[in-house]
Amino acid sequence: MAAAATLWQPQEEGLKEICGLLELQISPASNTDQSQIWQQLQHYSQFPDFNNYLAFILSRAHGKPAEIRQAAGLLLKNNLRNSFKTMAPASQQYIKSELLPCLGAPDRIIRTTTGTIISEIVQLDGVAGWLELLHGLLTYLDSNNVYHTEGAMDALSKICEDVPQVLDSDVPGMTERPINVFLPRFFKFFESPHALLRKLALDCVYQYVMLMPSFLYKAMDQYLHGLFVRANDPVPEVRKLVCASFVQLIEVHPSVLEPHLTDVIQYMLLVNKDDDNEVALEACEFWSTYFDAQLPPENLRAYLPQLIPVLLSNMAYADDDESLIEAEEDESVPDRDQDLKPRFHSSRLHGAEDAEDDDDVVNAWNLRKCSAAALDVLSNVYGDEILPPLMPLIQAKLSSTDDESWKEREAAVLAIGAVAEGCINGLYPHLSEIVAFLIPLLDDKFPLIRSITCWTLSRFSKFIVQYYDPQKGNERFEKVLMGLLRRILDTNKRVQEAACSAFATLEEEAAGELAPRLEVILKHLMCAFGKYQRRNLRIVYDAIGTLADAVGEELNKPAYLEILMPPLIAKWQQLSDFDKDIFPLLECFTSIAQALGPGFSQFAEPVFQRCINIIQTQQIAKANPATAGRYDKEFIVCSLDLLSGLAEGLGSGIESLVSKFKLSDLLLQCCVDVVADVRQSAFALLGDLARVCPTHLSQRLPEFLDAAAKQLDTSKVKEHISVANNACWAIGELAIKVKKQISPVVMNVVSSLVPILQPAEGLNKSLIENSAITLGRVAWVCPELIAPHMEHFMQPWCSALAMIRDDIEKEDAFRGLCAMVKANPPGALSSFPFMCVAIASWHEIRSEELHKEIFEVLHGYKQMLGDGAWEQYMSALDPQVKLKLSIYQI
Repeated sequence: MAAAATLWQPQEEGLKEICGLLELQISPASNTDQSQIWQQLQHYSQFPDFNNYLAFILSRAHGKPAEIRQAAGLLLKNNLRNSFKTMAPASQQYIKSELLPCLGAPDRIIRTTTGTIISEIVQLDGVAGWLELLHGLLTYLDSNNVYHTEGAMDALSKICEDVPQVLDSDVPGMTERPINVFLPRFFKFFESPHALLRKLALDCVYQYVMLMPSFLYKAMDQYLHGLFVRANDPVPEVRKLVCASFVQLIEVHPSVLEPHLTDVIQYMLLVNKDDDNEVALEACEFWSTYFDAQLPPENLRAYLPQLIPVLLSNMAYADDDESLIEAEEDESVPDRDQDLKPRFHSSRLHGAEDAEDDDDVVNAWNLRKCSAAALDVLSNVYGDEILPPLMPLIQAKLSSTDDESWKEREAAVLAIGAVAEGCINGLYPHLSEIVAFLIPLLDDKFPLIRSITCWTLSRFSKFIVQYYDPQKGNERFEKVLMGLLRRILDTNKRVQEAACSAFATLEEEAAGELAPRLEVILKHLMCAFGKYQRRNLRIVYDAIGTLADAVGEELNKPAYLEILMPPLIAKWQQLSDFDKDIFPLLECFTSIAQALGPGFSQFAEPVFQRCINIIQTQQIAKANPATAGRYDKEFIVCSLDLLSGLAEGLGSGIESLVSKFKLSDLLLQCCVDVVADVRQSAFALLGDLARVCPTHLSQRLPEFLDAAAKQLDTSKVKEHISVANNACWAIGELAIKVKKQISPVVMNVVSSLVPILQPAEGLNKSLIENSAITLGRVAWVCPELIAPHMEHFMQPWCSALAMIRDDIEKEDAFRGLCAMVKANPPGALSSFPFMCVAIASWHEIRSEELHKEIFEVLHGYKQMLGDGAWEQYMSALDPQVKLKLSIYQI
């Protein structure tokens, strides 16, 4: 290595030019165009020894400011990421040789920049080819020079964070794994007088708790002793790491903490009150993590009277909480682009339950949010047990009515919401009083009290809707509904957001209860639609969509449509095909189209045409590099999903539009798109169209089926389960509509489906069920083609059929089973017990025709086998299965 260092020397002129460029790059006063500087630096990057220059400037340009040397180092790191593997070995050696001495540089900026570069090289190339690094780090760690130890520890902390497994592997030329040599030194630095070394050492070991090398496991007592020694460290960052280490241990290796659990719990209780909010936050993570690890609740029960007041105290807004500033924003202040959180549309998935939205009480994760989450967890674990220590504290906070204590009142309302679900048994008898107390708070002078009250009321939605007083009827529901609608029209943005989200939750629970109140609801929502800024407008769309899902065809009345549709259509026409604000509107229209059914037909053509235009525009943008920057898959996905909503809502009424706009050609392109989310939504639409207008797909049927079958290749299925799920379902929907037209590709489809049913694949339950149904559907339409091969898949197929709940799709699958068995009775004989279990899985077969077919199949086997063999089969069955089969008189 030393030889490499002496062979290469920079040219003075080149050195001067590069330093000059770096100086211009970092100078805030520079008038030179930054893009020009960047282009010149990129030009220099073409020279083979450019990175040598950068390494030289970092390590040897002692007369230059540290910032220029740092800029050289950071540029070197970025260059190495792309070119290290292809670099000449001599350059690699030179750069490595220059980096090691820099770890001991007197200037901390140089040391930390060097550590970053070293970690980058280790990520790219490991340590096996750089034993000098390991020896150098050990030498520096054992040095009495604090610059050396800090530099080495900084580099190691980055390696441990970025690629911990590299140090926990066998390295040729070393008798032990590197981590076994480093860990004792890390433990020693726990007690260093230098705070930075203590912090870096704790951080290094923390990165190995998840991996748990055998050396660390054996040295656990020493590690825990080191953590307890640092428990009351004067430096907050060190205390934070101690807390994080205990949280990580309880999460992944709870058994090692069990002997010390009392001490750890008491410590966490203490630190949960730390003056430093970040330390307290790290400690607060412990309580939820404890229960996630499924440790006995008994261990914590005795501490609840101490823990609950701490959590409640920490639920009050901190003085520096950003939400306090945001909460002052009036509705007239336009949203900035950075206020709009990125939104992600979930591609349509057949058979999926809607995922629950997690209503964030605050946007950023902080001590307040974490404490509320911990209280929620405690309420779900201990139930009403936590109410005696909690309620007097809440009542005391709520009884303070002066302006100075508004944060305490707000925290108390948050706490009621946090325990609403877990403690409902204890709270339910007092629900009238709770709601009666909360409703006036919807009009509190402090916006954050108004907003948290909306959220807390939403947490009781289910019980507010269920509760019916014979004297007063639904008076409480009425009051909550009107209270939230009033707050939807608040002038404060934060309250608008909370009220809209809370109302969407109430809508989901109330469903049909909303129908008599639709006019007043729509008037409030559309008034909000007219005055909200962009960010909250998204939540109004969601509330409108949720309303449509909740009330369904009740919405399809001229008076309601007159309130709802004109503002939405005006917005629809106002937004361009490239405006991302169209996404939530597309989603909203999807729900409305499904709710209105044929009633949406008066709005359908312009909406349908717009979706087609958006998809085509995006496909052109994707294909043309000049406009590729404007391509965004979400435009295609949202448009496909709205077309699915139209197919579902309009039924066969969509047929003329599919024909007029040649949707099938465009859909086929989307089914073979390289983007998985696009394919997922395309196959959902294919299945929906197969149900309502299969004739318009028949011209391209072999191509659609081929594209769908390719998604079921077991080597790719795990990567894109949802795409496979939709493709599989679409094949089944097509099969039952086009019948024998599927014959040419039927065996290709079956050979794709059968491997998915094998238990060894361990695939997603929904995909297995869909595959079983689709196999049954193609067997129903082409039994003569599939029956000769049935013995190869009967057993796993019947096992999958037994897991499916009773519905029309299961009926189709069993029709296929009966058709195949009739075509080839011996083919199912070896799997007969599995078939009996599948038949017994029905709670009730509503189709008399299917019941008769199953009856004929079972009696056919009884006749074929003869009494002796039949009895033998029957006696081997589970008594419950035999009982279920008795309805077939066998």
